[in-house]
Amino acid sequence: MTNDITPTKTHRDENFPVASVLIEARHRAPILAFYRFVRAADDIDDHASLSPAEKLKRLDDLEKVLLGETDGAPEGVALREILRERGLSPRHAQDLLKAFRLDATKLRYRDWDDLIDYCTFSAMPVGRFVLDVHGESRDTWPANDALCAALQIINHLQDCGADYRNLDRVYVPLDALEREGLTVDALGRPEASPALLRCVRQLAERTAALLRDAEPLSAQVKNWRLGLEIAAIQRLARTLTGTLRRRDPLSQRVHLTKAGFFGVSLLGICEGLVRRAAPGFLARARKPKMREG
Repeated sequence: MTNDITPTKTHRDENFPVASVLIEARHRAPILAFYRFVRAADDIDDHASLSPAEKLKRLDDLEKVLLGETDGAPEGVALREILRERGLSPRHAQDLLKAFRLDATKLRYRDWDDLIDYCTFSAMPVGRFVLDVHGESRDTWPANDALCAALQIINHLQDCGADYRNLDRVYVPLDALEREGLTVDALGRPEASPALLRCVRQLAERTAALLRDAEPLSAQVKNWRLGLEIAAIQRLARTLTGTLRRRDPLSQRVHLTKAGFFGVSLLGICEGLVRRAAPGFLARARKPKMREG
């Protein structure tokens, strides 16, 4: 397998932090190797000139590199070696490849549950991998899964017009469109109709509920630096969900500027510090003072 696809973006171009300086240096390398592997698979999936059959073949070839059967893709070799060094399973990367295979062949999602099933492979394994790299308990997985699904759906809602126009992919559940009397053609217009705005707003509300389920995660993890990165991501996600409630993703900006990204991230870090400090502070406040004499 040869990698003849030019990467479309790096980890610095994502909506949410990927292995930021908050993460300990020893953990950043495996996370970035995982990201580059996932990016290579995503670029295969989004390649306009590849047929679905060719995409599936290339994804299969990438998995063979991951599993040590061939050495054709440098991203697969790099991740394979790091997994071996750290004693980590390829399972999360393989789960993501399942999502990319779906993207090559499945262009519509029936309802919310169908979309969440997709997120089980397309989003949740990313957070699980990061947690495994840090040696965190699997008790954190339920909150992680809610957060990662929310992040994925935020991305889908932000890019719903471009995904439809450029790739004929629709992640907006069909039944949500139908409840507003819409078809997928509504996503191809220059501006969202009032009905589509209601549809997006309702999906943003459901996404906000996922974020509430994910709220304990930043304080649940034992690694405090990871906890602060999660807190920043959670604040970014809440901010973007609020933007999607108010703006038209077809005609208005629903992504943060660089300045906005850093400002909201800093606010999230501060919130994370308070959240992690609060239990100790409250415990000290409740502790009875010793009487003198």
